[in-house]
Amino acid sequence: MNTSQNGLLERLFKLNEHGTNVRTELLAGFTTFLTMCYIVIINPSILSITGMDFGAVFVATCISAAIGCFIMGALANYPIALAPGMGLNVYFTFSVVSGMKVPWQVALAAVFVSGIIFLLFSFFKIREMLVNALPMSLKMAIAAGIGLFLALIALKNAGLIVGSPDTLVKMGEFFVLEEGVKLPNWPVLLALLGFFLIVVLDYFRIRGAIIISIFAITLLAIGMGLTEFQGVIDPIPSVAPTFMQMDFNGLFNGSMIAVIFVFFLVDLFDSTGTLVGVSHRAGLLVDGKLPRLKKALFADSTAIVAGAVLGTSSTTPYIESASGVSAGGRTGLTAVTVGILMLACLWFSPLAKTVPAFATAPALLYIGVQMLRSVIEIDWKDITEAAPAFLTIVFMPFTYSVADGIAMGFISYAVIKLLCGRTKEVPPMVWIVAIAWISKFWFLGA
Repeated sequence: MNTSQNGLLERLFKLNEHGTNVRTELLAGFTTFLTMCYIVIINPSILSITGMDFGAVFVATCISAAIGCFIMGALANYPIALAPGMGLNVYFTFSVVSGMKVPWQVALAAVFVSGIIFLLFSFFKIREMLVNALPMSLKMAIAAGIGLFLALIALKNAGLIVGSPDTLVKMGEFFVLEEGVKLPNWPVLLALLGFFLIVVLDYFRIRGAIIISIFAITLLAIGMGLTEFQGVIDPIPSVAPTFMQMDFNGLFNGSMIAVIFVFFLVDLFDSTGTLVGVSHRAGLLVDGKLPRLKKALFADSTAIVAGAVLGTSSTTPYIESASGVSAGGRTGLTAVTVGILMLACLWFSPLAKTVPAFATAPALLYIGVQMLRSVIEIDWKDITEAAPAFLTIVFMPFTYSVADGIAMGFISYAVIKLLCGRTKEVPPMVWIVAIAWISKFWFLGA
């Protein structure tokens, strides 16, 4: 890279001020990309269950991620990458569309509205006020609950657990009987192998553990005739099937307002926690606060709106950005690099279609492990904090609903503190949210 280009990048990203250089930032961006590029495969795989076109969602995933990365990098100058969020796409698909029988077009409209609210809340600094007011135990429990929900989805997709009329669920079969002979149930066994592979690669700190596992299991599946190879490079799929397909009719009724609220609330904790956590690891916090926070919040808010327009669930900062920070990334050039690589993925849609569900299930299970780590931040010695957190966590997978878990968390926190005579510990925002959920259940049912 010549001197003039270096000078331009220095002016844009203040590399010297942050103690970094172009080579380090590019390497950090590539590192972050390797750890999070699984989303270009997993996101369309999950959202296509709703009836959305796989190719269109694939394009929407890549472009919305790139938009978020470019704004975060160029405007806020943080080494934090964005893409459609895990957990939010699960809620979109299994809770809203499959569970509530809401058309995916209406669900996209809910994402769009939540993004507009996010944008307004970020601009007027209400978002910081909300986050600071909510108990740490509930914040951490929401993340852990989503992790367990992802694990349940992963185990089901892999066939590791199946339905049972007697016990609701039971372990799947590792071997199946065919013509009197027991043969390996390869999808189940390969899913287990994929999970073990991710864990081992992560233990030895090999970058891109998730995507390596996905491709390794897919190659084995192709060789064994379990999935069909559909090519590597192809013209970019059309985004028309999902572009501007939002349906606002019937959006503003009680149940859909609750959906908008959940989209907003989950992304609120996920994105803000990631921004602060990754920035802390990079040494970018000043007196415990994040400079240019307003610009960073503008990046993810804009990406949510853009993603809904293109045809994907909410876009959010990725905790995997910490891998790029560990590789030396300190400026927005890291995020911009990720954005460019996301756009380059647009030509690889056949490769994404080749990947079977049992190859992506291990990634979901592993992400569940990562998200469940947040339980260590909960004060388990204080039963008035531990019990609401526990209910939040277990209600998500057991009710198959992120929303119900969040609702039970807020309601139980307020009620338990009230009955224990510790109402002064309940922030006003918790009372407001708890009453809102109770009203929703009273008038609209579960």
